[in-house]
Amino acid sequence: MDFPFKNREQPIFSARAHVFQIDPATKRNWIPASKHAVTVSFFYDANRNVYRIISVGGTKAIINCTVTPSMTFTKTSQKFGQWADSRANTVYGLGFATEQQLHQFSEKFKEVKDAARLAREKSQDKELANTALTIAAPQSPPVMCVNGPEDKLFRSQSADITLSSEKERIKKMLSEGSICEMNLEAELFTLQDSNSKLVAALHEANANVEQWKKQLAAYQGETERLREQVAELEAHGGQGPSDLLKDELTQSLEELEALLKAKDEEIHILQSKKAEYHDMEHDRDEAIHRLREMEMRSSDLERRIQNTEQNLSNSLEERDRMDAEIQRAIEILDIKIFDLNDLRQSLVKLIDK
Repeated sequence: MDFPFKNREQPIFSARAHVFQIDPATKRNWIPASKHAVTVSFFYDANRNVYRIISVGGTKAIINCTVTPSMTFTKTSQKFGQWADSRANTVYGLGFATEQQLHQFSEKFKEVKDAARLAREKSQDKELANTALTIAAPQSPPVMCVNGPEDKLFRSQSADITLSSEKERIKKMLSEGSICEMNLEAELFTLQDSNSKLVAALHEANANVEQWKKQLAAYQGETERLREQVAELEAHGGQGPSDLLKDELTQSLEELEALLKAKDEEIHILQSKKAEYHDMEHDRDEAIHRLREMEMRSSDLERRIQNTEQNLSNSLEERDRMDAEIQRAIEILDIKIFDLNDLRQSLVKLIDK
């Protein structure tokens, strides 16, 4: 007596890569599907005998592709490969960190594609065999139910549902952590970009300040010299240059003083920008601290998921063991019922005699 079991989709290979999709407008340019490298996995559905490539970024599935025998994975460079998905009407591209990772993914793609081809051929042969059996198959005998083992089966299925819901809850927590981590990474990237711009502006301002200080010292020396000349002219009266030269010197002195005032204002502005730069550094340090905290939380969630998967695996093994015991108990009950039936027939024969 056979019992149906619920087969789950299991990962068989995973790799980290940057995911791209072809631009639907131009069919030439690549559009990034993720901001950073994500996990790309091959899954096998034993219930439908189907292989799929799945990748999730945050809470969004960026790749959900069923592998068919007609697909081909092409290496276009040392670290980049692509394949076409006619069902989704798109082309996926994967960029790997090393050439070895690309080679491993390419070999697994070929292996899965051959397995998909064999699965399709086996499925077609099975359909033909089922058609032939349906024509000539006799009606199956009625199935006997035993209350005790059936009740254990119900409890096993209930435990399975509870474990599945717990696993989904942990995955949801991990996805929320991934979203927070992505937001923090985006904020950190913005802060780093602003920081680099401020650093460049600060270096340029420092260089300009040094140059302006030298110019200021030169202007101050020239101002003092002009003042001395004006004072000397005033002291000597008409023995020096003309009044026109005196007016020109006075005008030059005023222009130099105005220029000195403008340079002082520019130096004040640069000093205020330097204070803003220190504030940006403080914000960047806080963002880095928050990102590290999120990484620790993400690691903790991953450990919890691993523990949950281990518990789930143990529970499935326990359920299989219980099912085997139930099967043995049913077989023993069938033998006992058969023996009791023989005993009953023997007693009837004795009574008839």
